Amino acid sequence: MKIKIVNRSHHPLPRYATALSAGMDIRANLTGPVELKPLERKLIPTGLYIALPEGYEAQMRPRSGLAVKHGITLLNTPGTIDADYRGEIGVILVNLSSEPFAVNDGERICQMVIASHAKVEWQPEELLEETGRGAGGFGHTGKN
Repeated sequence: MKIKIVNRSHHPLPRYATALSAGMDIRANLTGPVELKPLERKLIPTGLYIALPEGYEAQMRPRSGLAVKHGITLLNTPGTIDADYRGEIGVILVNLSSEPFAVNDGERICQMVIASHAKVEWQPEELLEETGRGAGGFGHTGKN
């Protein structure tokens, strides 16, 4: 699939790190380091603009290395970029650790996964068919 992209950063285009990678690393596009204090969140620019085809979204997901080593994750994960959005992609990072963290220019801050999605048309009903699970929700099986 080919997707139109404008790269106003000074970094290479996002790419897959391995042949079987689902996500592409996205880099911060900064003029200088940005400090995230403990429990602080900031919108980090990427310099990237994309035009997705109808029926697709871009999901922005945390990088596991940043999460486990530094407590840095995305506040709204996965963040969704809709097919009709044409602005710069921004990433909302949050520092869940007890130590400040500096985000540097060019740092890989998240992953982008391109995914298809379905559109639904609601069919109002008075009752739904029964299932074995029924209304059982969180922890309903009693298993750990």
